[in-house]
This record gives sequence, structure tokens and C-alpha cells, in this order.
Amino acid sequence: MRAGHPLRALAVKVALAPLLVAQAVATRRRAPVLPEAEGARDGVLGDAAASALRLLVAGDSSAAGVGVARQEQAVVGHLVRTLHRTTGRRIEWALRARTGLTTRGVHDLLVDAAPFAADVAVVITGVNDVIDQVTTRRALRDRAALADWLLGPAGVRHVVFAPLPPMHRFPLLPEPLRWVMGGDARRHDAALARWAATRSDVSHATFALELDVAGMASDGFHPGEPVYRACGEALAAHVAALPWP
Repeated sequence: MRAGHPLRALAVKVALAPLLVAQAVATRRRAPVLPEAEGARDGVLGDAAASALRLLVAGDSSAAGVGVARQEQAVVGHLVRTLHRTTGRRIEWALRARTGLTTRGVHDLLVDAAPFAADVAVVITGVNDVIDQVTTRRALRDRAALADWLLGPAGVRHVVFAPLPPMHRFPLLPEPLRWVMGGDARRHDAALARWAATRSDVSHATFALELDVAGMASDGFHPGEPVYRACGEALAAHVAALPWP
């Protein structure tokens, strides 16, 4: 079997289970708890006469801007500014995100939140699915359910899923926990990409992230502003390339 084969990965996780559990507990205890970024979670950028693009950003702590002080420094700030600059459109945006949410949790949050009739929803989830050991198949079902709700009752025209980050590069995680979580994240992301490729109303934004200590937040787990900037600009390029009239 190949190194990335799911059965081999399962066998390795079972064999390493006591060590992985101990490392996970120790890592959680020593990790500093960083707040979500402060600042507005909705707004408008651009001239009132310009054509509007309504943008919803939803997700977990990375969507909420944990690791930087202000939303202007977080992914939503860079995404909105870059999208406005490159398209010339007025961006009407809203952020719905909370630390610790799985994909299912993001779905529940959106159902309970104030409605926002977006043209595009950018969803940033997956890390907590990996942490909580949600299976790849279950995580994909949760993403499909979230996308169908956004495209149905919520009235969104297109759903963009951000890629899972390279968790094997997270400085906070010790080995072999880093290796195991990194493999899980790659499998989740590959399954997401294959599924999104079968849909015209859902897409998977593909871009590489170079993670190092300098680009990460002080906890070694969340993005710092350099990573948020790279993500925001890449997501903006993806959204701008969608076939809008």
C-alpha cells in the first residue's frame, strides 16, 4: 500500500494511539489561547454606483482572525480589499465565524445567524474536523449539507471552499502528531477537491501556503498576518475568476 493509503494511515494511528493522545493533551495544555480579531464583521467597500458583489465569509478560528489583532489584518480584510481592487466592484460583506467549529458547527452557526443574501460564500473549515477525528467521509457529507443549505434556503449563488492548511507544517504540533494530522488534512482536502469538481455551483480554491514560524501567530497554530494576506489574496483571485455576468 502507498504511504498515503487510508488503511495504512488507520493502522499507524491505531499503533500510535497512546502517544498521539498524550501529545494532543499536552499540546492543548501548553498552547496559548488567542482571541478572535476585533473589528467589524460586516461592511461595504466601494462606490455606491459600482456593481455590487455580496460576499459571505464563514468558518472557524482562521475565518474569525485568531492570531491577529484586527479584522483588517485577517483573511476577510485582505479578501475584501483585494477583491474590490481587482474587480472594481462594490463589496458588501459579512463574516460569520467562531473559534473551534467543525464544518457541522459552521452550518449550525449560519442557520442560527442573521441572514445575509450573498452572491458568493467563502467557507474556511476543516482543521477542527481533523482535530476532532471526523472521518473524511463524514466531513465531506457535512460540507455537502452546508453547501446545499447555502445554495438553497440561504440563496447563495456559488460556494467556495478554502483548502485545508498544511497541518504537517504547524510549528506547535510535535511529531508524530504533526505527521498524522498532516496526513489527515491532505486526505480531507483531496476528497473535497474531487467532490467540488463534480459541481458547477461549488468550487475548491487551490493554492499553496508556505508556513514557517515567521508567518504564523504566536501560538504556532494559527496564521499570522503574512499567511492571512496570502490566503485573502488567493481567495480573491479565485472569486474574481468565477463566471459572473
